[in-house]
Amino acid sequence: MPMHIDVVLHPTEIAQLPARDLSGTTCVVFDVLRATSSMVTGLANGVSEIHPVCTIEEAHALKARLPDVVLGGERQGDPIPGFDIGNSPSEYLGLKGRRVVTTTTNGTVALRACERAARVLVGALLNLGALSAALRALAPKKVLLVCAGTFDTFALEDAYAAGRLIAELPGASRTDAAQTVAVLAAQYPNSLDALRLARNGQALTATDRGADVEWCAQISRFNVVGLMEAAVIRPLPA
Repeated sequence: MPMHIDVVLHPTEIAQLPARDLSGTTCVVFDVLRATSSMVTGLANGVSEIHPVCTIEEAHALKARLPDVVLGGERQGDPIPGFDIGNSPSEYLGLKGRRVVTTTTNGTVALRACERAARVLVGALLNLGALSAALRALAPKKVLLVCAGTFDTFALEDAYAAGRLIAELPGASRTDAAQTVAVLAAQYPNSLDALRLARNGQALTATDRGADVEWCAQISRFNVVGLMEAAVIRPLPA
């Protein structure tokens, strides 16, 4: 039986995931600009574990229990006052051996919405090759690609990344949503073009964070996949 791929494209669909039976499904969560790209960057550079939480209050509560953690995240794309770092991949480069608690507008919410799935993987363009290799090795029957979105809307960059991953898995069957993102991704062979076209890419560039867009557009820079178990993300064992 071939792998079957479906895609969640909108935050309203993500809100319904906790009520779905995902017990036989492997979820791959994309928040390319920038949460999951930052997580992948951190794991590739020695971050020991990442705790994604939905609210600022949860982050503070976890910090109270685990005083050594680094607090990270964003609201409206900007760093959260009083937190140690924001949501830029560059801030995750110097955290070798550290634990990070992060809360973001969409990415961490999407991750936690999938926590009852059989398996939850952290996806980005940065680890596209490692993701496709992991899925081929794991060979799950059902794969759900979860596009975190922007606020309460669809995000081009997440759908693009999902489509790029689907292209790496040619033997899989696809829903119409999966076919749609595959067609979309094929229109932009240059990933940076796609990310710069996206609303988030334009917003980051307009606020002097274009370097983050360029970083997140790199294809398969890192050979690491994040695996979330019991609300903690660590590198997927080889």
